[in-house]
Amino acid sequence: MPGTIDTGESPPDRTGPTRGSIAAATRAAPAGPASGGRLDVVDVLRGFALMALFLVHVVESYELFWATERPGLITDIVFALFMGKSFSLLALCFGFSFFILMDRAAQRGQDFTARFAWRLLILEAIGFLHALIYRGDIMQTLAAIGFLLLLFNRIRSNAVLLAGAGFCLIGPSLIVQLVAGALGAGWANAPAQSSVDPGMPVYLSGDLWQVLRVNLWAGQQSKYWFFLEYGRMVQILGLYLLGLVLGRTDFFGDLAKSRGWRRPALLGAALLAVLLFLAREPLREAFSGLGLGLGADRAFWALINLWLDLAGTAFWALLVIALYDGRARWLVRPLAAPGRLTLTYYILQSAIFVPIFYHYGLGKYNDWDAATRLWVALAAIAVQIVVAHWWLARFQYGPIEWVWRALTYLRRDVPFRRRPPAR
Repeated sequence: MPGTIDTGESPPDRTGPTRGSIAAATRAAPAGPASGGRLDVVDVLRGFALMALFLVHVVESYELFWATERPGLITDIVFALFMGKSFSLLALCFGFSFFILMDRAAQRGQDFTARFAWRLLILEAIGFLHALIYRGDIMQTLAAIGFLLLLFNRIRSNAVLLAGAGFCLIGPSLIVQLVAGALGAGWANAPAQSSVDPGMPVYLSGDLWQVLRVNLWAGQQSKYWFFLEYGRMVQILGLYLLGLVLGRTDFFGDLAKSRGWRRPALLGAALLAVLLFLAREPLREAFSGLGLGLGADRAFWALINLWLDLAGTAFWALLVIALYDGRARWLVRPLAAPGRLTLTYYILQSAIFVPIFYHYGLGKYNDWDAATRLWVALAAIAVQIVVAHWWLARFQYGPIEWVWRALTYLRRDVPFRRRPPAR
């Protein structure tokens, strides 16, 4: 969820009174519903991604759905529309937020590299604590891969970065697995390590202490194996690089420049996503008929789904941007507020809903049908949007965003409450 889970705001100035205080720096470059253009549309996109990811989490009962799968129309639709796509949107926003922080520091004559590395370490620690509650935490992975951005940011050519992003997004690790599996490599044809899940029995029947203990490491193993075996690590890096280039080219800051190509791109992404969705089963059956082996079949299926997720990600990103950049802005503008509270909301969502579904809490994973989970998720999304607007009318940041920011600069005087307007 959240790096992606970045406020996108500039660092406080330390260059002297002519530059101003932290409060002045914050006022000079606001981020949120009240701000125009660049950061506002990114907050909307981030808020949409966060709410879509939350919807997936609730419909899948925070992973417990996969213990005893009961597919149905609601779960199929939600998973097809948002699973994999919302996560990818957050990764894209992470890359853009990295650019914002580095660029604003550079404009002040500061090098933000060491500070950003420290910021990532703090996010790792926050993610570690969150993962004890919900092993599906993505912050640790996003933070770890974020260190690579510090290296790639030294490449000044956007064309080179785009080529690198394209290479990462075609799924090179899966292509290697496919070829190796077809050639009979033992490692590629072995059963997937991610299919071994020592955590699930504990989530279904264990107490809180058992859940915390298994999430310390054993429960995390299947998640990290999944990221490795299904190309997610490389995909995240590709999305980071794409977000970095979007920042460098001022894509979000000047949406008028892209109006000419965004509409055909939106239609193309929608068409590609629909075609891949309809064709993936026939393609899997045809490929399996070639008899190239278990590893090749698994990698091919993962590749098709990876490309489908990327097409869906492009569709949602372009659709949200199109709505924001047109007369229907009012439809998506409310999402900017939760988009500024991504880190706080991402953690609170787990803290509230994991106990609702897991055995040590209410154990509702097997009691609520898909329709109930859907309505609960939609109602919770509405509440989160309302609360986010109420909160940001009174405070500068979410509580966890404030802690993250204060620790980043090792200062406690980061403004938290909003000052009443001067009369």
